[in-house]
Amino acid sequence: MPDAAYYQPPPSAWPIVGSLALLVLAGGFVLLLAGFAPGAYAMAGGALMLALMLFGWFRDVVRESLSGKLNARVDLSFRWGMVWFIFSEVMFFAAFFGALFYVRRVGVPMLAEADLLWPGYQAGWPTAGPGIREGFTPMAAWGIPALNTLILLSSGATVTWAHWGLKRGRRRQAALGLAATVLLGAIFLALQAYEYMTSLFTIRTGIYGATFYLLTGFHGAHVALGAIMLLVILLRVLAGHFTPTDHFAFEAASWYWHFVDVVWLLLFVFVYWL
Repeated sequence: MPDAAYYQPPPSAWPIVGSLALLVLAGGFVLLLAGFAPGAYAMAGGALMLALMLFGWFRDVVRESLSGKLNARVDLSFRWGMVWFIFSEVMFFAAFFGALFYVRRVGVPMLAEADLLWPGYQAGWPTAGPGIREGFTPMAAWGIPALNTLILLSSGATVTWAHWGLKRGRRRQAALGLAATVLLGAIFLALQAYEYMTSLFTIRTGIYGATFYLLTGFHGAHVALGAIMLLVILLRVLAGHFTPTDHFAFEAASWYWHFVDVVWLLLFVFVYWL
């Protein structure tokens, strides 16, 4: 195909399916917070729809990449598309970090000046946050969070090692590095789930609980998505896809994983540590 020809994929229903899946998932979560048990079933249905969407969309994209219709111009568009996608994710988390900093630096001091916090509060975040009561203990940083930090930093190294292997034609190294990265991501999620189950507070525990679970929960969802993407890339490597010079799907997934790593470092510092 001449380079001047630009491949335009046919219309796809998967974005609509994904939007509906997220709507059902979020709606079920809201119902669950309101005390309606059927919300759990709605969340399960939304998660199933999301899994179906990911499988179908990834299948279509893989078929397109193997069709020989994607040229250098399409590759450049993919790269810019991934850059803007990650930028939108940066803005997504920036909104939540902004809320966290506003509450800590503006909201809590204003409420303290108006004497609207519980009597005898200890000055400073998070024990002075709205909705916090005496005896509250925030999540400690030097336990599971510190271990998870080490795990994600290690996963960034393993995915980079895998990329080096693919660029040098060492498919076994690429597969081992990807497998290690996916495994580390799964361990991270398991430890985070354990942290949630053993926590002494919930998302309803004042503004601290709300910001804590929103930030760490959305990050966990991004880790899960990144691990799924890398798992798909691993299967493609094992299937013989990609070459040392043509493997943008691998690069896109690794960019996303490094972004997830950076977000976690910020979470560890500003949510757990400080």
